[in-house]
Amino acid sequence: MGITSRMIPTEDASARKREIEEKLKQEQETLSFIRENLEKSDQLTKGMVSILSSFESRLMQLENSIIPVHKQTENLQRLQENVDKTLSCMDHVISYYHVAKDTDRIIREGPTGRLDEYLACIAKIQKAVEYFQDNNPDSPELNTVKARFEKGKELLEAEFRSLLTRYSKPVPPILILDAISVDEELEVQEEVVLEHLPEAVLQDIICIAGWLVEYGRNQDFMNVYFQIRSNQLDRSIKGLKDHFRKNSASSGILYSPAVQTKRKDTPTKKAPKRPGQQQPRTIRKAQNLLKQYSQHGLDGKKGGSNLTPLEGKDDVLDIEIDSYIHCISAFVKLAQSEYALLTEIIPEHHQKKTFDSLIQEALDNLMLEGDNIVSAARRAIMRHDYSAVLTIFPILRHLKMNKSEFDSTLQGTAASTKNKLPTLITSMETIGAKALEEFADSIKNDPDKEYNMPKDGTVHELTSNAILFLQQLLDFHETAGAMLASQETSSSASSYTSEFNKRLLSTYICKVLGNLQLNLLSKSKVYEDPALSAIFLHNNYNYILKSLEKSELIQLVTVTQKKAESSYRELIEQQIYMYKSSWLKVLEHLTDRNMPVFQPGTKLKDKERQVIKDKFKGFNDGLEELCKTQKGWAIPDKEQRDFIRQSQKKVVSDAYRAFLHRCANISFTKNPEKYHKYRPEEVEEMIEKLFDTSA
Repeated sequence: MGITSRMIPTEDASARKREIEEKLKQEQETLSFIRENLEKSDQLTKGMVSILSSFESRLMQLENSIIPVHKQTENLQRLQENVDKTLSCMDHVISYYHVAKDTDRIIREGPTGRLDEYLACIAKIQKAVEYFQDNNPDSPELNTVKARFEKGKELLEAEFRSLLTRYSKPVPPILILDAISVDEELEVQEEVVLEHLPEAVLQDIICIAGWLVEYGRNQDFMNVYFQIRSNQLDRSIKGLKDHFRKNSASSGILYSPAVQTKRKDTPTKKAPKRPGQQQPRTIRKAQNLLKQYSQHGLDGKKGGSNLTPLEGKDDVLDIEIDSYIHCISAFVKLAQSEYALLTEIIPEHHQKKTFDSLIQEALDNLMLEGDNIVSAARRAIMRHDYSAVLTIFPILRHLKMNKSEFDSTLQGTAASTKNKLPTLITSMETIGAKALEEFADSIKNDPDKEYNMPKDGTVHELTSNAILFLQQLLDFHETAGAMLASQETSSSASSYTSEFNKRLLSTYICKVLGNLQLNLLSKSKVYEDPALSAIFLHNNYNYILKSLEKSELIQLVTVTQKKAESSYRELIEQQIYMYKSSWLKVLEHLTDRNMPVFQPGTKLKDKERQVIKDKFKGFNDGLEELCKTQKGWAIPDKEQRDFIRQSQKKVVSDAYRAFLHRCANISFTKNPEKYHKYRPEEVEEMIEKLFDTSA
């Protein structure tokens, strides 16, 4: 057992030794492999270094050979470029010497029909001028190309004038009427475009204008432009005026039928309403109405035969007013269109000045015509023809309605230009206000001429004229109110509101009516018969009241005179009462005054019989005289005529019947039919024929 224990450690040591020796052997083999690889790597490194060194040497040799060649080539290229540039410059310079010859034919023939080619030639000439000025200012070639350039510029200016003159035409009146027409049935109006120049021509003109501004250093073409376009603008407006004169009176169709053809989607649309279309006609509307009243009475029957109503304006004057109103609207529309065209052609900083010059002739003519209207109205006032001033009202209303658009169109023009319309408006307002005031005074101071008084006591010419005048104001109440307000200097008139103007007009109308009432009262005293005087006043007061009510003037009157209507009714009743007083001298014969007292069967004394005879005779004579006289008087108003007849017939008939009843059993004469000439029914028939000139 002891031997075994000694042997085991020895075997373990041998095995471990062998293991270590094997590991050592492996490590030695690995070390040997590494050494071999290191030796191979060193050999490869040495080979690579050798190759690189050789490459570097060769590269240096190549560089030393190429750089001189490159520099020499670069110099040769630079020399070639210089030669090319020199040759190009020479060609360019030589071309300037040939410009005059090369462009001679095109310049001589002008730009018509080949503007682009012509402008290209001008550009060549311009460059030649610049070259010679910079490089050889003393050369004769400079003068040649300068002359050629000026010739080209002159021909361009001539072409500009020629194109404008040839293609600028007055706008046809029908197209103008389309442009200013208003169709109330359309919510959005279809704007009519006014094409003044064909598009191709316009582009040529714009091109020439641009060249003249940029290269021609010339502003004369702007004067040419405004002169030609100004003439066309004026001719367009005059053409519209001639259109009115030729066609208005005969056809009455002043709008353009082209509207119907352009708007095919609305074939049943009414004719468009034009500015001012109804305005002049309203001058005569009240005249026709009052003339009808005057000739036929308020009930349609003939009234006084000697009444001469105020004559209405004739158709020629209506056309002139209508024409002027349309020309104002046409001017605004055409001026706006001209400005739109001008902005495409004229440089921006010259546009306002050129536009100002362009519109002057047409604007001056319109203002002159307006001044002539004012002057004519002033002369009419001097002749006391106040109705003539009514021609101003539709024009003034239209001018004021369009003033804002007028001012907008003239924005940027000279102050003298912008002030022309306000000055005309002020003149019209001044002369109109003067006419109104003098008319009111004339109503008050109209003389009481016996030969001018209606023999039948019907409406006086002064009354019909006054009412007619006021009714015409009704159609222009806003204009008339503002006209009166323009003359106010009080602080209350500092802000001319519509209500303030309305009160002024109401006050004026009441003043005229008050003056008329005073004058009528004075005129009534011309009649020797108080009854005829009463009939005269009754007819006039009734005429005034009915006219106020029919024409709605009463609404204006009541603004300041609340009880005007009732006041006139009281005046009418007073005159009816005064008229009835004329029958008292007839009716007094039918009263019991001086009537004898007797008993039935008692014989009357001669004196008592004579009293009854005198009463019969006095009644018969008075009745016949009154009926004969008053049958020739007139009460045009049927309602009033019937009322007065019936009330008077009842009073006379009742008194006569009572008188006959009292005398029925009295024997006062052997010939009763001599005194008892009329039965009560016959008396009523006689009264029924009063105020009937045809009976």
